[in-house]
Amino acid sequence: MENKYLSAKAKSLHTNKKMEQLGKDYTDHKVFAQLSEFADFYDSLAYNTMGFVSQGTEAIFNLNTYVFRSIKGTLDSINKILSDRRINDSYALLRKFYDSTIINVYTNLYLNDHFTLDNFIVEHIDNWIKGKQKIPGYREISNYIKDTEKLKPITNLLSKDKLYKDVRDRCNDHIHYNYYYNLMYNDNEIHLPNIIKALDTFSKDLTAVFVQHFAYFFYLNDHYMMSTDYIDNLDMGMTPEEDSQYWVAPFIQEIFDKWIKPKRKDIADEIKSKSLMKLE
Repeated sequence: MENKYLSAKAKSLHTNKKMEQLGKDYTDHKVFAQLSEFADFYDSLAYNTMGFVSQGTEAIFNLNTYVFRSIKGTLDSINKILSDRRINDSYALLRKFYDSTIINVYTNLYLNDHFTLDNFIVEHIDNWIKGKQKIPGYREISNYIKDTEKLKPITNLLSKDKLYKDVRDRCNDHIHYNYYYNLMYNDNEIHLPNIIKALDTFSKDLTAVFVQHFAYFFYLNDHYMMSTDYIDNLDMGMTPEEDSQYWVAPFIQEIFDKWIKPKRKDIADEIKSKSLMKLE
């Protein structure tokens, strides 16, 4: 019994020593602040979209609100798991983040395509909300988005290289253990010399997924950028300032300035050229 205790204690000391060697290069990596920032963004976006009616469904609240809250939860989970040096598991959740953003774009696009006064309830999406019908598989959803003319300018920009194929391939490699070293990234008791490089790659992949979602969602639904000033004035019985319905919520402008314009100026310019919103 004593030997087992000493062995466990020695193992713990050895692990702590390795973690100390890894140091702040890991614990202070930019990806953790990035995850928190994106999670806060989706939390704010959930609140911002709550007041809009989801046309084509019988949902009381905007369907995007709960999707964004779920995405926030996924990003929080990634942050916790990544903090525990489980990079392999973190990629599984990154794939979940990726898929949830594509589903979000698909449901909004499908409603946009099929909602009319003669088709007031779009059953395909409404049944999914009610749990009566499954959403189509990823390939069908992805092709639906890629084939629409409404999002073609963004799709063309996102497809100009193999970035998004590479991101999904990395996610799949980690989920399916396609390479032996993928599973090693889930062992937080061994020292991996290239672990910081792996975090750098994860950060870039995370950014790519976020940029894609931002681009598709707001290119299709630019009214969701709207600040609350216009509605707030109406609620208080005041006359809104002229053109205030086109003001952009500060948290959206901030994320646009920090993550979209510097990373993908081409996409930023395309969104601004199409939108009536006063996006700087």
